[in-house]
Amino acid sequence: MRVSRFILWLQAWLFAASVLAASPLPREQISALIMPPFSLGEPVNGKGVYTLLNSGGAEAGYAFETEPLAPLPGFSGAPVNVLVLLDLDGNFLDVRLISHNEPVFVSGLGPAPFHRFFEQYPGLSVFSAITVGTPYGETDSGSSLVYLDGVSKATASVRIAHDSVMAAALAVAREKMHGVIAAPPARPDPDHSEPLDWAALVDQGLATRATVSNAEVDAAFAGTLWADDDPEAQQHPEAPYLDLWIIDLGPPSIAQAALSRDGYDELQEFLAISPDDEPLLLIETGRHGLVSPEFIRNTAPDRVFATQNGLPVALRDSDLLVELSPDLPEPLHDGTAMILRADRRLGFDPAQAWTLHAQAMRAHGMFQPETGTVEFPVTHRTPERFFLRAEAPAPVPPWLEALRSRRTDLIVLGVLLTTLTAALLLAQSRIAARKTLTPLRLTVLAAVTLFIGWWGQGQLSIVTVLGVLRATAEGGSFAFLAYDPFSLLIWGFAILGLVLWGRALFCGWLCPFGALQEFAHHLGRRLGVPQTGLSPAWDGRLRYLKYGALAGLVSLVFLAPAHVDTAAEVEPFKTAITTYFLREWYFTAYAVFWLAAGLVLFKPFCRYLCPLGAAMAAGGLLRRRNWIARRAACGSPCQLCRVKCAYGAIKPSGAVRYDECFGCLDCVSIHDDPSRCVPLILSARKKQQLEAAE
Repeated sequence: MRVSRFILWLQAWLFAASVLAASPLPREQISALIMPPFSLGEPVNGKGVYTLLNSGGAEAGYAFETEPLAPLPGFSGAPVNVLVLLDLDGNFLDVRLISHNEPVFVSGLGPAPFHRFFEQYPGLSVFSAITVGTPYGETDSGSSLVYLDGVSKATASVRIAHDSVMAAALAVAREKMHGVIAAPPARPDPDHSEPLDWAALVDQGLATRATVSNAEVDAAFAGTLWADDDPEAQQHPEAPYLDLWIIDLGPPSIAQAALSRDGYDELQEFLAISPDDEPLLLIETGRHGLVSPEFIRNTAPDRVFATQNGLPVALRDSDLLVELSPDLPEPLHDGTAMILRADRRLGFDPAQAWTLHAQAMRAHGMFQPETGTVEFPVTHRTPERFFLRAEAPAPVPPWLEALRSRRTDLIVLGVLLTTLTAALLLAQSRIAARKTLTPLRLTVLAAVTLFIGWWGQGQLSIVTVLGVLRATAEGGSFAFLAYDPFSLLIWGFAILGLVLWGRALFCGWLCPFGALQEFAHHLGRRLGVPQTGLSPAWDGRLRYLKYGALAGLVSLVFLAPAHVDTAAEVEPFKTAITTYFLREWYFTAYAVFWLAAGLVLFKPFCRYLCPLGAAMAAGGLLRRRNWIARRAACGSPCQLCRVKCAYGAIKPSGAVRYDECFGCLDCVSIHDDPSRCVPLILSARKKQQLEAAE
């Protein structure tokens, strides 16, 4: 007993040490392990779980390490740490070994076979029952079990690694794919006590029994390759193939009724070390035997597996010697008994029904036998009265969680947008001063590109407009807008800008890709690249392209909604801002083309093709004032503002075309400058002449 206690405490110490060391790797190290076309997204919790993005920047699944989520100790006492990529349906995309200290792979077989073992996961589902084994040939006969080839001489190590992969993956799957569990898993109530004996366990269903005869197994294999491969079953059809008892030993009253005094004391020592494990007693008196001769203690059983709520339950042998109560019937003492453990932290709830699947296996052939498997499910549930359940925390609404996660960014963005809006509204002339306009404008555009665009991912897109349009037409929900409060705040100021300035606030000051085009223009001038412009006729014709693009996208919303996302790639925003140009070459080339064109032609995409710009121009009808001052002489005889306007937003008459105005303030700067505005210059000359005449 002392040796057993020493081993238990040693295991506890090693496990505690591994848990303390199980902190997630830095983000940059995880990101370096993600292979294209995927990339690492934002963290979803503090345990090293990240969203996984595809090449288009859309969420494709989850990436995480196994060690922080399931630090199961290996033979060295340290966990095996593995990188797992899951898609949104729970399929393994990639499983790669990060680190380990398993002796057999460090100084024996070498790491290569360990790496190859993990190459078997891609394509499998976390919702399948997967086990490590080495069946010969093909398996069939309707079994839901999926086999992974083990590593010879290292079966225990790979099974521990497999348990870690599945435990971590199931933890993520339960939370992110099947919804957060409605209530925390129940825990045995240590203060609940009631007198129980074996008869009471059976009468109250606390001990579940399942029997399967040889004839029933034969019937399950009937019509298959393995129908005649068990002579004993045919000779003794009524004899039990499986005679299984299931008892949850977590509640003390049940454990005291099922185990001897010494067995109960040893179990309590084990639970003191592993308080999150639920001990499950299996007793089998038939031919099944629960495990194969190749089974290794302290690993997952290879002839039974469990599920709960449609998800696999990670079971491991507790490595405890089972000493049953002398009150149990004699046949049970002669059977195979083992205590398995299920970790409640990984989602197992002992107060809910769960199912044990016992597998019957047959082999056909002599030299390379083909293995067939059938399953016999047994459902067990222990009543709620034996457990305590913590009150489930109230779920946080997604919009509130999004606000909390981006609180700092939203504060900075709110200050930036409020300051810019107030300055343009109240100090327009000061901003437009000749000496301050260009450096101030470029500073704001740099902040927009770096903070709003690349850092905050706040590039507005026509996709949002189309989504709102579709939701309106179909009577759908607009809740999707709340998942991105950063962009939603920009939309709010952009709509306010439509009332105050038309499209000018967003298109001229808040669009990251528009800022990149303007920087390209300044770079072209600095490099001495010849600047060009289209003739007024062609300029006028091409301006209508953006309205055609907008109309085409709106039509697709109703006629072919499945193709909207593809057509929306007319915007290079996702490539240039969302994915930092890290996309397929043709997307990157398209975005670079528009920036290169901006070296010689002022902001061509914004002026001619941008569907969002067209929508903003249409929204500019909400504008309630003409905010750019004009004089009677503007246009006749003075044409300076029209000539200097790079957007072509001033008519020959001097009137401003607000649907094409980007709010660059160049015309305001000229209008207020007595050294450049022709009417002011002429007025000053007349005044000087009058004063001279007097």
